[in-house]
Amino acid sequence: MTYEPPKVWQNTQSGGKFASINRPVSGPTHDKDLPVGEHPYQLYSLATPNGVKVTILFEELIEAGHPVEYDAWLIDIGEGDQFSSGFVDVNPNSKIPALFDRTDGANARIFESGAILMHLAERYAAFLGSNRPEMLSWLFWQMGSAPFLGGGFGHFYAYAPEKLEYPINRYAMEAKRQLHVLDERLGEVPWVAGDDYTIADMAIWPWYGQLCLGRLYGAAEFLAVQEYPNVMEWAERIDARPAVRRGRMVNRNFGDDESLKLPERHSRDDFK
Repeated sequence: MTYEPPKVWQNTQSGGKFASINRPVSGPTHDKDLPVGEHPYQLYSLATPNGVKVTILFEELIEAGHPVEYDAWLIDIGEGDQFSSGFVDVNPNSKIPALFDRTDGANARIFESGAILMHLAERYAAFLGSNRPEMLSWLFWQMGSAPFLGGGFGHFYAYAPEKLEYPINRYAMEAKRQLHVLDERLGEVPWVAGDDYTIADMAIWPWYGQLCLGRLYGAAEFLAVQEYPNVMEWAERIDARPAVRRGRMVNRNFGDDESLKLPERHSRDDFK
């Protein structure tokens, strides 16, 4: 059946996995303060691809010996935690991750994963790479491209209440085009920004690397990810990093592997 849009859109529940938390207005739905720990950085997040970007960077900074400590608090987006008054104060867009920085009396909120990555990398002059323009270009490539992979392909392939051929084909084509862009680049250089492992890799890997490793949408076979050997090799290389394994665990409360779940993180000893 062909859908005929009305002259003026009216709010209706569209169904699907996340229908209960979708709404056409912003702002809080309930009053609730966010928990606060003892460390300078307070992270409020969930181990989705966007959340994992930031916890990987935190753990990579620690692995590299930087004086970094953080508390990571679980925001369960399925339960609507992102619409609490406390969370909206940190991120008016009600999306994870969100960070509150109290270092040296900064008292600054930072939201959007790319902004958090840049804030932390610049603070510690780490993982910025030797070619800043290239790093920034690939970092923002991810910000612009991933919505087509997640909200486009991932939604219609895995989460929509019914399988529709047109949107699945439309976004599968775009997902494969993006994988080809990445594969071509990684055929030229070891890391996306060139010779250095940077926050651009940390931003791209949770989406495209985990997709190729079979951890996203159950779509690796459907998208024939073996056609992108350079992406596969890069994905496996990053996956083997100890800081990446720890970063994947933080704020994770889902999945069958209990050893990968660390809903809250307050100390380096929590991983033991």
